[in-house]
Amino acid sequence: MRAEIEGLLRPDLRGRSAYGAPQLDVPVALNTNENSYAVPDVVVDEITTAVRKAASGLNRYPDREFTELRTVLADYLSRTGTPIGVEQVWAGNGSNEVLLHLLQAFGGPGRVALGFTPAYSMHPIITTTTGTTWVDGMRGVGAEGAFDLTVDSAVEQVRAHQPQVVFLCSPNNPTGTALGLDVVEAVHDAAPQALVVVDEAYAEFARPGTPSALTLLQGRPRLVVTRTMSKAFALAGTRLGYLAADADLVDALRLVRMPYHLGTQTQAVALAALAHTELMLDTVDAIKDQRDRIVDELLGMGLSPVPSDANFVLYGHLVDSHATWQALLDRGVLIRDVGIPGYLRVSAGTPEETTAFLRAMAELAPTHRKESAR
Repeated sequence: MRAEIEGLLRPDLRGRSAYGAPQLDVPVALNTNENSYAVPDVVVDEITTAVRKAASGLNRYPDREFTELRTVLADYLSRTGTPIGVEQVWAGNGSNEVLLHLLQAFGGPGRVALGFTPAYSMHPIITTTTGTTWVDGMRGVGAEGAFDLTVDSAVEQVRAHQPQVVFLCSPNNPTGTALGLDVVEAVHDAAPQALVVVDEAYAEFARPGTPSALTLLQGRPRLVVTRTMSKAFALAGTRLGYLAADADLVDALRLVRMPYHLGTQTQAVALAALAHTELMLDTVDAIKDQRDRIVDELLGMGLSPVPSDANFVLYGHLVDSHATWQALLDRGVLIRDVGIPGYLRVSAGTPEETTAFLRAMAELAPTHRKESAR
């Protein structure tokens, strides 16, 4: 960066690197937790029809309140057994924009946001862009290498830092582990001055019996649950994220959103997909099967995968994680180096993609794993 530009840049942004997962042309891309299955043809046809119909009206601004979309999203969330009203739902261009709205409204200079790392790397990045101070809370590495967050540890850290915003991630990225609701409740109660955000981007992939923080919303106006259509709905390219929260909290987000922030075409695509919810989610079980297959086969290679409730697996017991990442890339398989020494993260893809990864990793395991597992 030129010195004169860097001199104009906000001091807290100088020297920082932009977010950027590698976008490489490789035979097998399993690095960004995308859904490897294409949008079904019948939904493609409906999306095309919906966007074509909307196109003649693109000379007008979109529905600023995106009421129809919020209504349908509320209905989808209510299917989990927890009634969610349209007034409780908000959406944006990906869940990252939804998180940005939350920090614009409830963060800012002089305020603190706390997250428990390793967790979603965009939480501190978005926090910093709003002038909010980020604090790295910590997870403990459990007996299974699961990077656990316990009630006692979470509460202790919340009380120590007195944040105005707390991020919890369940299932957590990059570990894949889900939080017990006891942790969410304890953090909420220990931080009476804070907004508590539970990022549930991967909720649809959770194993049976894994609870959602949606069940805790009633009577907790400071609690927020964020979701996305990028993963289970296979709509990463659409950029549609959303949240459920108290109606008054949702109303506060109108103070910071840009006018007409959600385009007509985005609303049309999301509505067309939600009209086929069951079909769009039809691949979730297949992806979970491949995730569990990855865990089982990596164990057999003497590696240490973390049990996952997401559509990816974090695995360790590697001598040099970056060297393994590069060796896999040399074999045409792109996965994610998340910066945790000895660990890599791989998305669960199609059976063919998963096979390609596992074959490559089996070739490498004898020389790339540590001498004794666990």
